[in-house]
Amino acid sequence: MTLFLKRISSVVLLLSLIMLSPAWAEGRDFLVDADWLTEQKESNKDLVILEVRYHPHRYHTVGHIEGAVQVQRFTDLGDNLAKPIMRFPSKEKFEQTLRSWGVNNDSTIVMYDDSSTALVSRLYGMLELFGYDMSKVKILDGGTIGWTGFNELTKEPTPAPKEGNVTLKEANPQLMVEWMDIYADVVANRKENIVLVDARPLDMYTGETIRHAVQGGHIPGAINIVSLDGVEGQSQTWRSAEELEAMYKDIPKDKTVYLYCHDGFRMSLGWLQLKSLGYKDIRFMNGGWPAWDGAMTLPIVQGDKPYDDDFSL
Repeated sequence: MTLFLKRISSVVLLLSLIMLSPAWAEGRDFLVDADWLTEQKESNKDLVILEVRYHPHRYHTVGHIEGAVQVQRFTDLGDNLAKPIMRFPSKEKFEQTLRSWGVNNDSTIVMYDDSSTALVSRLYGMLELFGYDMSKVKILDGGTIGWTGFNELTKEPTPAPKEGNVTLKEANPQLMVEWMDIYADVVANRKENIVLVDARPLDMYTGETIRHAVQGGHIPGAINIVSLDGVEGQSQTWRSAEELEAMYKDIPKDKTVYLYCHDGFRMSLGWLQLKSLGYKDIRFMNGGWPAWDGAMTLPIVQGDKPYDDDFSL
């Protein structure tokens, strides 16, 4: 009888852990842990592992997960010849980039970074933007920190993969907005069904700090929700769904949400957080803050309120 009770207790404990684990939590089944990736490395011949580091040279100098392909966060995830450079690339360019990483239509893609999943959120969002099968795309929760807790990195270069044959779709217009849309919907018409979110740090939103920009401040009407606050700083794992709900509590789920940041990564993290919470209409600003700031003639608000006195009437 005692053995039976012990077994029952073990099963209950296991089920409890599964229910509490972010990898199994409702709305975030795209998050996986190091054990899951280890198993896939051994059993999944269609696996493609992608690494996106803040400083890309660390792929070589610090190391990477064995078999991981290097993703260069600017040249691979933006339109290099556009102004600003972090506008989304064309379908053709991104498709060729994916093929060079060995991605096929049936590939299981697992991606990780060293930046609280902000960098891979951009890549994840681009895959959805261009119509990849997102049931096959996973993010390693905790990134390099999650992996190196019980595993090692290697400095041995990953052999160039065999050219892939992935075929993408044209960009989904329901996932993207241009600065003109924001000007019309938020600044000029103040549409009640639109919420504009600035995902940058507070000091950049207020204009106290000017970084990666010409001017400080934010787009009139934007509220500030710092997407990186939704990730635990030390472990770089996602906070609970309850904590994310609290972060975004002022945004009704029936609203359309536009997001921007300074280079396209933090807004992508915010987009993915909202998506995990069940928000249905969430859109990236193509080009982000530089598209607005760099125009030099568009209105900018400084301070911690969405609108200043010029927009109070």
